[in-house]
Amino acid sequence: MAKDKFDKKGIAKSLYLDGNYTQEEIADKVGTTRQTISRWIKDGGWEELKASLTVTPAQIIAQFQHQITEINRNINAREEGKRFATPAEADALAKLAGAIKKLENDVGITDCVGVGMRFLTWLRQFDVEKAIEYNNLFDAFIKDIAGQKR
Repeated sequence: MAKDKFDKKGIAKSLYLDGNYTQEEIADKVGTTRQTISRWIKDGGWEELKASLTVTPAQIIAQFQHQITEINRNINAREEGKRFATPAEADALAKLAGAIKKLENDVGITDCVGVGMRFLTWLRQFDVEKAIEYNNLFDAFIKDIAGQKR
């Protein structure tokens, strides 16, 4: 019985993260109440996870590059002979460049979850039991990675 409950929770999580379902629709699909789904979302931090899936590292890098461009535009707008970065500007440029490099070289949890969710959606078409097993293992994997990054 406990395994059945865990499987429902895993499937509910997948539906919440992967689809545009209401809590009521998810509850109907997995055979539980909307209140239970709401509690799982809150306790599991699913809302934050879903939000993190919508902003990609590429989008963050593009925002940082835009900020670098703006700082350089301000520096270049100064009169000749005074086109140097202030200490604050130099610090901001260095931090932004470092952040970009880290994002370009680091496969984050968001990337892993995105690939995992696509695989789970594909696998579910062929073998629901394997998808449930995979979902449970993948959830443990993500939690382990998140614990290592702290």
